[in-house]
Amino acid sequence: MTQTETGAGPGRRVSAARERLLRTAGQLFYAEGIHTVGVDRLVAEAKVTNATFYRHFRSKDDLAAAYIESVDQAIRAQIGSLTGTDMPADGILRGIGASLVEQIRSPGYRGCAFLNAAAEFPDPDHPVHRAVVQHREWFLRTITGLFAGIADTSAEHAGRHFVMLRDGAMSAGYLGDPVLAGETLLRGIEGLLRIHTAGGLDEGAAATPGQSPPAHTAPTAVPGIECSPPGA
Repeated sequence: MTQTETGAGPGRRVSAARERLLRTAGQLFYAEGIHTVGVDRLVAEAKVTNATFYRHFRSKDDLAAAYIESVDQAIRAQIGSLTGTDMPADGILRGIGASLVEQIRSPGYRGCAFLNAAAEFPDPDHPVHRAVVQHREWFLRTITGLFAGIADTSAEHAGRHFVMLRDGAMSAGYLGDPVLAGETLLRGIEGLLRIHTAGGLDEGAAATPGQSPPAHTAPTAVPGIECSPPGA
């Protein structure tokens, strides 16, 4: 049975046509850029009519904002499922790093969907730009909270540092060598965790310069934390 569009609120059914439009838009926008893909092509590849498109989205910009929000929601749900478990904060942070490395090295990788969209929509009042900023504010708060779970000292600094490492690696992985970018990201996260953990210890228990970091198991990538749409 074909689903009908009755809105996006809790408990409401979403049309198959809307989901197909959103999925098609996500793949094309990520691969080619939002401005280069027109409504006619979106309609043709999603196999819907113009009337169906405008019944669900007021404009292409409205669809672009929905695309960014869908990627944001997927990431929020996945990280939220982890923070509600007994997994230690450092394990979650390493897992996020490992998942980013997998994404950077994957076929068809074209950088971060959020950074790409922000570059295409520089106006801070545009809905797409606002959606990007809202995601990044949430991500920074979440990462900072994880560092605070390890040690309150300098958690905000560590969170900002992590996000900058992530941004740099995702750009370098697209423009340069993805293997080197991934390795650099993981080393950076490991060093950040070591410094942050040492900063939270009593002065007498802090690691001495040159001391080897504590052993840990290799990080396991966290599935579903991807700054690109599914299937892109």
